Amino acid sequence: MLNKTALLSFASAVAISSAALAGSPEVKVEVLDKVFDPAGGFLAYTEFELSGEPLAEGLGLDLDVLDPNLVNQPTAFDYAAGIESYEYSEEAMYAVNYQSKMGPHIVNGPLNKSRGGSLESLGKRVIELAGSVAFPAEEIPLNMYPITFPYISALPEFGQAVDTSVVSGDEAEILNAHGKSKIVKVDIPAYFRDYASLAWKEDGMDKSFNPGAAAGIMLKDVMWAQDFMGGMHTIADDLEVEAESSVMDQDGVHALGVSTADGFNGVILTEMINDRLVTLRDQFGYDGKMLGAKLTASYDPTNGPIWFPRKVAVTEKTENSVKAIGSLKVIDGASTLRDTWLMLWPLAEIYAYSDQRTVNTNQNPAFLAVFDGAPFAAAADLNKDSDPMNDVASDDVFSAASVLTNATFKNLDALHFNKEAGTLVDLYDGKQGATITTYDAAYALQALNIFQRSQDALAVGYASADAGESLDTARGKRALELIKAQADFILKNLIVDNGLAVDGFEIGKGAQAGQSLGTQFAVVHGLTSAFLATKDDAYKEAARKLFLTIETKMYDKAIGTYAAVPGQPTEHTPYTAAAISAGLRSAMLILRNSEGESEPLLDLASLTERYENWFRTVINGRNVNEGMQLAEWLGDSGENVVAGSEDIDTDADGVPQVVQAGTAMVMAGKVKVSAVK
Repeated sequence: MLNKTALLSFASAVAISSAALAGSPEVKVEVLDKVFDPAGGFLAYTEFELSGEPLAEGLGLDLDVLDPNLVNQPTAFDYAAGIESYEYSEEAMYAVNYQSKMGPHIVNGPLNKSRGGSLESLGKRVIELAGSVAFPAEEIPLNMYPITFPYISALPEFGQAVDTSVVSGDEAEILNAHGKSKIVKVDIPAYFRDYASLAWKEDGMDKSFNPGAAAGIMLKDVMWAQDFMGGMHTIADDLEVEAESSVMDQDGVHALGVSTADGFNGVILTEMINDRLVTLRDQFGYDGKMLGAKLTASYDPTNGPIWFPRKVAVTEKTENSVKAIGSLKVIDGASTLRDTWLMLWPLAEIYAYSDQRTVNTNQNPAFLAVFDGAPFAAAADLNKDSDPMNDVASDDVFSAASVLTNATFKNLDALHFNKEAGTLVDLYDGKQGATITTYDAAYALQALNIFQRSQDALAVGYASADAGESLDTARGKRALELIKAQADFILKNLIVDNGLAVDGFEIGKGAQAGQSLGTQFAVVHGLTSAFLATKDDAYKEAARKLFLTIETKMYDKAIGTYAAVPGQPTEHTPYTAAAISAGLRSAMLILRNSEGESEPLLDLASLTERYENWFRTVINGRNVNEGMQLAEWLGDSGENVVAGSEDIDTDADGVPQVVQAGTAMVMAGKVKVSAVK
C-alpha cells in the first residue's frame, strides 16, 4: 500500500477534486420513499459493481492504491468508483441475503430438504463450504439468515434495537472527504459479528414473489460469486493465485476462491443461487392456470407456454423456527418483458459460471473446480454435451440453469417478440400486447448480449466486452438476430426528431409522450451492448449521438448533473440510477473519443467528472441523510465507528452508518433532486 504522500502525488486530471465539488451549486436530494425494491435496486447495484473496480481498473488504475480510509485518493473519481460504488453494491447484497429476513430461509429450501431438512443439516453444509475455501468456521458471522428469494419489496428499517455494544477495537488512519487525516481507535460493534439485531420490520414487507426481485438478487449474487471464485489462494498465507488447473485445489496447498473471506462468501452465494434455481424451476412455473408447471430441457413454448407470473402472494409458515413457503397464490399472472430480461441476464451469467460443456475450451479452471463434485455437484455427462435439449433432470447448478435459461430465452422470443413489428413488447397474458417500454427494450439488448456470450462460450461477468473464440451456437445466432432487430427498431421508431428517445411506443399508434432521464441512458447502454454484440458501428455512432444530445438538453448546470428538465426537480428511482451508471460507463469505456476524435463532451476527463458529480450528488447526497444510498456498512466503504466519537459519518461522504440511519445499507425507492434556491 502506498503511503499518503505517494497517494496524493498520484492524483490525475481525469477527475475533479473534492474541493471543486464542494464549491459546486447547492443541491437538495429529498428521499421520497425508503422502500427497497430488489428488482430495480439490485439492477442498479450490479451496474454499480461494474462501474466500480472493473471500470477504474479498465481506465488504468492500479487497484492496490485504493484504501477505504483514504477518501478521494488517488483521485475523487477513483474513490467514488473503486470504493464507494463497488462496495455499496456488495454491502447491499449482504444486507438482503444475510440480515433482512425478507424471504423464506434456505434451511427450508429444496437443497437442504434433500439433506434432511434440519438446521443441523444446513449447519454441516455451511461447515463443508467453509472448509472448501479454508475459511475458519469460528469466524462465520452469527445468526446469518440466508434467504431463498427476497419479497417484492420491504422497508429497510430495523425491527428492533441494534446491538451496538463494543466487542473489539483497532487503530486506523483516516483521511476523510474534507482532507482531514488522523490516527483513531476504531470500535467493532456486536452487530458487525452477529446479525441477529439487523432484521427488517415485518410490517414493511410485501410478502409476494416477483420474478424481477428474484432475478435481481441472483444477478447480484452471480456477479460477485464469479469475482470471488475466479481464482484460487494459498492456504498458508492467503495469497491470490491464478488457477492453473481445475484440480489445483486438491493439492493441499491451494483452496477455492481468491481469498479465504471472499471464497466463503462466494460458496455461500453459490449455494443460495442453487437453491433459488431449483425453487424457481419446480414451484413458480405458470401455464396460465396453475403454478408448478413442469419445466424441462425440451421445453418449447409452441407446445404450451410456461412462464414466471408477475406477482404471487406468499403465505408464510414456520419450519425450523424460521420462515418457509406455506401456500402460493397468483395475484397477477402476466409475463412482463421487464421480468423476463431481468431473469435472462442472471441465468445467462450462472450458465456461464457453471458451464461444464466439453466443447467449451474457454472456461476458467477455477470455475470448473467449484463444480467438479466438491463443493458443488457436477452435471451429468449427458448434460455436458452440445445438445441442451437432451439433458436429464438434475438439481446441480449447471443443469438447473440450462433448463431455466432455455425457457426464459424462448419465452422472450415467443411471448414478447412481435415478428411483424420487429420489437419486443411489454406484456403477455395469454395474448401478446402492443406496448413497448423503451427502457426495457433497451435493457433487453444487454440481457441478450450476455445470453449470446454464455451460449457461445465467451466471457461474461467483468469481461463481457472481451473478444474470444465463439462456438456459434444456434441459440447464440438467434440472440444476435433479436439484438439487431430490436436495436434497429429503437433507431427507427424510438429516437425522435429532437434527438432523444421516447419513453414508450404502441404498435399501430406510434410514440408515446415522455422522455425521461433513465430512458435516455438505458438506450445509450443498450445500443452500446448491441454494438459490442454485432460489431455494427451504426449502433455505436447512434449511442454517441444520443449521449451528446443528453448533454445538450438534459445537463443541468444549476445542480451539476443531469435532470429530466433542466431547472426543474427530477425524481430518480433505482432504475434511473442503474441506467445512468451503465450509460456513463459505456461512454467511458466504449463511446469516448478515440484516435482522430475530439468531441469535448466525450473526452475521458469530462466523462469521469460527470460520473463523480452524479454519484456524489444523487447517490451519496451533498448532506447527511439526503442521498439515494440510505446507509453504509463499516470498513470497506470508508465508514468507521470511532471510539468516543458521536460522528455518524466519519468519511464525510453524506452517507451515515447503519445504526444512526436506522436503515440497512440499501438504496431508497425514490428521491427528488433539485437546486437550492
